[in-house]
Parts: sequence; structure tokens; C-alpha cells
Amino acid sequence: MKVVIASDIHGSAYYAKKVVEAFDREGGELLVLLGDIYYHGPRNPFPKDYAPMEVASIFNAVKDRLLVIKGNCDSEVDAMVSQFDFNEFSQIVVDGVKVTLTHGHKFNKDNMPVNAGDLMCYGHFHTGFITKVGETVVANAGSVSLPKDGTPSSYLTLDNAIVTLKDIDGKALDSRKIK
Repeated sequence: MKVVIASDIHGSAYYAKKVVEAFDREGGELLVLLGDIYYHGPRNPFPKDYAPMEVASIFNAVKDRLLVIKGNCDSEVDAMVSQFDFNEFSQIVVDGVKVTLTHGHKFNKDNMPVNAGDLMCYGHFHTGFITKVGETVVANAGSVSLPKDGTPSSYLTLDNAIVTLKDIDGKALDSRKIK
């Protein structure tokens, strides 16, 4: 199963559309959003085409292939415009790979959860990367709408036990075999 993982859209209708375009281009079967879907947050500027209700419509249209993790900028009121649930975290198994999905503000490469599995994916820091902590491959999806530290707008794919960091246009930036 091919999984596309994005994070930190922060209400950008432009980048929400780009995420769904990437999901379709990649032939994804599951789209994972790692939080901070609608609100831009008090420390961030408004992203391009800030329109949270339009973002809700874009992701509601793919709700049957969507798994959403709650970020630190997501609130209970977001559920009122969403036809999908916000999960505190999730663990899934994809092609024999145990994957922990979290936003990153609590658990991240510097604060690993117990039993993180083979792969842990998160966002929150707006900088995409892939590294290894102990026996766990750790991947940050970056931010599609508000990347930081000179990193590009990015997302992750998981396919055949390989995690790949890509820019928003689909160019591979880094990749790692998990098993």
C-alpha cells in the first residue's frame, strides 16, 4: 500500500490542493495529515491562499482515504467543519512496517515514544528530513505551506518499506529503506 504523508498545511487552500495533487500523482491509497490543518498559529504568517473552510472542503472530498493526526494548532472546533476525525496519534502497519504517526510537538527524534516501531513520522518543526534513532527510522514530513530553515515545501511517501522525502513537485530529496 502506498501512503502519502503531509503536515502543517496551516489553512493554505493552495497547498491543500497541492497535497491532493501529489497524492493522486503518487497513486496513494492512504493520505496521512500530521496535524496543523486549518489554523496558521500565532507565531506563523498567513500562508498562501489562507482559506480554512476551503481546506476543509478539499480534504472532506478525500475523507474515505484520509487519516488525520491532531496538531498543536488543531482544536475541537475544527471537527465541526471536518468530515473526518482528528486522532491524537496513530500506529499503522504498512507492508510489514510498524509506523507511528504523531504531530511532533510531544514525540519527536529527541523524545521518542516507547515502542515507536520501525518508522516514526511527524511534522511540527516545518523542516523535512529522514534519520535513524536507535532501531527506528524517523522522518519529518516538513511543512507544505510554511517550510523553515531554507527547506522546501515537502511531504513523505511510504511504499515497499521505503520512506522518501519529496518536494511538493514530487522530486525525491532523501530516501531510506526501513527493513
